[in-house]
Amino acid sequence: MLLQTVLDFLPILLKGALVTVEVTIASFLLSSVIGLLLALMKVSRLKPVALAGATVINIIRGLPIIVQLFYIYFVLPDIGIQLSAFQAGVVGLGIAYSAYQAENFRAGIEAVDVGQIEAAQSIGMRGPLIMRRVILPQAFRIALPPYGNTLVMMLKDSSLVSTITVLEMTRAGQMIASSTFQNMTVYTTVAVLYLLLSLPLVFLIRRLEIRHGKGRAR
Repeated sequence: MLLQTVLDFLPILLKGALVTVEVTIASFLLSSVIGLLLALMKVSRLKPVALAGATVINIIRGLPIIVQLFYIYFVLPDIGIQLSAFQAGVVGLGIAYSAYQAENFRAGIEAVDVGQIEAAQSIGMRGPLIMRRVILPQAFRIALPPYGNTLVMMLKDSSLVSTITVLEMTRAGQMIASSTFQNMTVYTTVAVLYLLLSLPLVFLIRRLEIRHGKGRAR
């Protein structure tokens, strides 16, 4: 009986899970682009640029994600910027996590050995070329474990977009539970689906951390 009930709910929840994955991937890519830009600003030698980058990061980190989502979805239309619930969810989550991505990238950039930068300068490389060919490839490798952890966090926090009516997995579960009153069955199934999505990522990230640690040890 219980199994049949779960099977009845599963198609709707799986559709919601697909939306969850779509929101997570799109937000992750957006946060990576914005985060890299903010990181480059923060490590800039130009003080006004570095200050602007740090200020933006602190503002984003100081605002709850749900407030950012509400602002984008409910307030921006008042000034003529109309986004669908899905678009607002992706933009809001992407901006919210860009600050954390920026810190991941900044830490990676600053961890690159200064000697390699000096060596690049000695053979005539200039700043942008050194950043692109010497610093960033190594910084990405160093930042890979926290970068992966951010993806797991985004997968879980994608449930917040349900507050602006995006029909992802949590929202689908809420709708089923409100119509059937089978709260335990529905939300247990939702929890299991989140685990099935996140645990493979956790194990993959753990392997990356181990490999990264061995690489650093050498």
